[in-house]
Amino acid sequence: MFKTIEENVEAILIEKKSKFIANAFYVESQEEANEILNKIKKKHYQAKHHCYAYRILDQGNIIKRQSDDGEPSGTAGIPIMNVLEKRDLTNIIVVVTRYFGGILLGTGGLSRAYAEATKKVLDSSIEIEKEIGYIVEVILDYENAEEFEHFCRYNGINIIEREYNEKIKMQIEIEKTKIDKLLQKNSNENLQKMEINIKEEKYIIKK
Repeated sequence: MFKTIEENVEAILIEKKSKFIANAFYVESQEEANEILNKIKKKHYQAKHHCYAYRILDQGNIIKRQSDDGEPSGTAGIPIMNVLEKRDLTNIIVVVTRYFGGILLGTGGLSRAYAEATKKVLDSSIEIEKEIGYIVEVILDYENAEEFEHFCRYNGINIIEREYNEKIKMQIEIEKTKIDKLLQKNSNENLQKMEINIKEEKYIIKK
């Protein structure tokens, strides 16, 4: 289980006429983080600095990367990373784009500005907890649908999609720790008739 942000957010900090645009994104891979960084660079192509830090969970280990992108060494990437680590956020990249305002901030001023821009964008985000889970397809008869939905509510299982044909097909998100309970179907005779197909493993929001 880990803490992250619910959705992408942006915040702006003005410091002695320099404009710091901070963007925070939820990511699940280094490739995804690099794609986001390239998009930010293209969007703000006139800016000289696109400093960033990210923390990404990979097979139980946290991969960490940071960059000052031309700012004096240690004045941008490290302050951004320090804020992420202090808040214990994972699967996140924060990119802070700086438009120079003509007034030098000094190394101390730069470090504070990058840290404050990061704090500001994270303060505007919603923190959530995620963990490994599954997307599961459940096929059942109409007369058992209400009973299954009650089962899901009682066990904190999220129904994300319904499809009505000859039978009802539902897509659910379920935590890894709860999959055995679903497969056992709570020893319920009606629920024993369901067809259950595990589609994929993914990070899901912890209920």
